[in-house]
Amino acid sequence: MAQLGDLLQQVRVTPKHIDDYIPIVGEKRINKLKKLAKPLKNKRLLNLNATAYGGGVAELLKTQVALMQNLGLDVDWYVMNAKPEFYEVTKTFHNNMQGHPGTLSEEQKKIYLEGVKQNAKGMVENYDFIIIHDPQPLAMLDYTTAPTGKWIWRCHIDTSEPNQDTWNFLYPYMKKYDAVIFTLDEFVKDGVQLNNLTFIPPSIDPLSPKNSEMAEEEVNKLMYSYNVDPDRPIIVQVSRFDPWKDPLGVIDVYRNIKKDIKGIQLILVGSMAHDDPEGWIVYDRVMRKAGEDFDIHVYTNFHNVGDVGVKAFQCAADVILQKSLKEGFGLTVAEGLWKSKPVIGGKAGGIKIQIKDGENGFLVTSIQEATEKTLYLLQNPEIAQNMGKTGKELVRERFLSIREIEDHLILFNKLQKEPCSTAFCST
Repeated sequence: MAQLGDLLQQVRVTPKHIDDYIPIVGEKRINKLKKLAKPLKNKRLLNLNATAYGGGVAELLKTQVALMQNLGLDVDWYVMNAKPEFYEVTKTFHNNMQGHPGTLSEEQKKIYLEGVKQNAKGMVENYDFIIIHDPQPLAMLDYTTAPTGKWIWRCHIDTSEPNQDTWNFLYPYMKKYDAVIFTLDEFVKDGVQLNNLTFIPPSIDPLSPKNSEMAEEEVNKLMYSYNVDPDRPIIVQVSRFDPWKDPLGVIDVYRNIKKDIKGIQLILVGSMAHDDPEGWIVYDRVMRKAGEDFDIHVYTNFHNVGDVGVKAFQCAADVILQKSLKEGFGLTVAEGLWKSKPVIGGKAGGIKIQIKDGENGFLVTSIQEATEKTLYLLQNPEIAQNMGKTGKELVRERFLSIREIEDHLILFNKLQKEPCSTAFCST
């Protein structure tokens, strides 16, 4: 496979076969995908983002790239390669687009545009579709000189109440794209005018190492290896160490119910990604707050906890939390529901379309509410079990990879019939 350039780095994915999903979603849905893919056979698609591991976007692309390749598209995935200060600036973008106050300095804008400009030199091939994920490579289309096809910007974060200064800087780039994808319509500000505005919620792969079936015996074995007692109550939150995920609030919830639930254990698991320099700062705060409470277990991918370890923790949990203050979607909610666990999530962003309050979990807006609902589920295991079963079927219907790929194929077919909006389009 041809290389794009020295700066952009290619990510290889493990091959997948679309027919393997028939037992999970049915032959009818798979046949529909194949029909949508037919007009796109051999079309070239590039996915470009900031990291190959440690975040939800990378998680999504591992499956989407592999399955679209199996459906007959020629799909590549590349990640940016930039200096640490570039990722410090784009982390500021991420926080600001979710409402953090502040003003971008001219130096920050310069660092960002220089990083994008350098990476754009690697764009030397022609693609029919280019999907740019999140703010990090957003400005890439302004600096690419190679002839290309339709440009799509995919925003994975909650931009419903963005920092106006940062929005004003990034919005002009968004307007140049042939299509823009958000997770929810509520993430789009009033008055925004974008080409082919599309809404596609993310999804999980039921056959990935993180979400496939796991025997109880194997779960228990792994729990013991991580010094967790599977016979005692367990609450789990899996997410990046990010202030928006509120891991410190989760510790407060645990401590609030500790006096009522004998032997309760808390597990906090998160991956560290190289595009998130804030992660280690939040991790240090979590460790200080945990102190010497040996029933609080904090793990990262640097503790040899990978997809299988995360799966084991989720399978072992009595209750799963995702106490986010802001959330683009929250893949860990769908992951927990898929494992037939009730999930308590912050009433934010994409979590709201995954949790039906009182049916498959609870939506909460405070530490007190999260405490009350967690305690309720721990004290009523039969209700918790029924909620978990309900949640799994919701995910099967709405939040598996098959549905998300279908949404993308529909968009590609639509764009294929339209003229490009970018000046250097070759189609």
